[in-house]
Amino acid sequence: EGNFSVVTEFILTGLTEKPALQLPLLFLFLGIYVVTVIGNLGMVMLILFSPHLHTPMYFFLSNLSFVDLCQSSVIMPKMLEKFVMVKSVISYAECMAQFYLFDVFAVSECHMLAVMAYDRYVAICNPLLYNVTMSYKVCSWMVVGVYSVGLICATGETVCLLRLLFCKAGDINHYFCDLLPLLEQSCSNTFINEILGLSFSSFNITVPALTILSSYIFIIASILRIPSTEGRFKAFSTCSSHILAVAVFFGSLAFMYLQPSSVSSMDQGKVSSVFYTIVVPMLNPLIYSLRNKDVKVAFYKVVGRREFM
Repeated sequence: EGNFSVVTEFILTGLTEKPALQLPLLFLFLGIYVVTVIGNLGMVMLILFSPHLHTPMYFFLSNLSFVDLCQSSVIMPKMLEKFVMVKSVISYAECMAQFYLFDVFAVSECHMLAVMAYDRYVAICNPLLYNVTMSYKVCSWMVVGVYSVGLICATGETVCLLRLLFCKAGDINHYFCDLLPLLEQSCSNTFINEILGLSFSSFNITVPALTILSSYIFIIASILRIPSTEGRFKAFSTCSSHILAVAVFFGSLAFMYLQPSSVSSMDQGKVSSVFYTIVVPMLNPLIYSLRNKDVKVAFYKVVGRREFM
């Protein structure tokens, strides 16, 4: 027990320790972060100030953009710091807070994507009942439920993490305080944390993924029954953006968390986590704006152009 001490700070090793890559990666990820902030904040403001976008689909999309914006802002400033400093030091309290907030928003995004898939299912499979089924009250409670699941899971994992003892000297082999690299630095028995983390990860990945999969099975079946080719294309186009976002997010998330820490590689995990923590938050507003005519119309109206070509 004499080797244990109260840890006051950690050192983040970052994405890479090669000096030649630090400056190029700084400009790359700084550009990504700027695009992420502008894209997601712009999407939230555009939906807020465009009355014809005040529908359930765009209500959920604005919340997804808010989650992406917050998740990126929790992680990327510290990541960028590592590219310009020899050592990226993060205090124990900051590390626990970063993990907690990241967990809240990562879990919330999983279930927000599931809610969006259910919304598309109701819109395509039960269009006559859409306004009743997806009323403002129902949508509000669904969003409250999404954030509640995020808060509950993050609180449970963080409380269990706070009970661990950490070795005096140890670098976190990651660019942010994630669960698995933190467990590697612990001097305590992490069995309970690993079981809890794997259980929460399984629930937060499997349940939304099954919800999304079952929704799209019914959606595809309904689309195939549409007689006209134009009608089928229009129905499918409303879902294609969501499918693309889901595939990238859940694929990288499952690779990172649905395996024991003894099996996973931190170097592989860092590359995988780049997709769901950095790439996906940047891509989501681009995917939903570039492939959505209503968003384009709203944008041109906001900037003062009344005619849309």
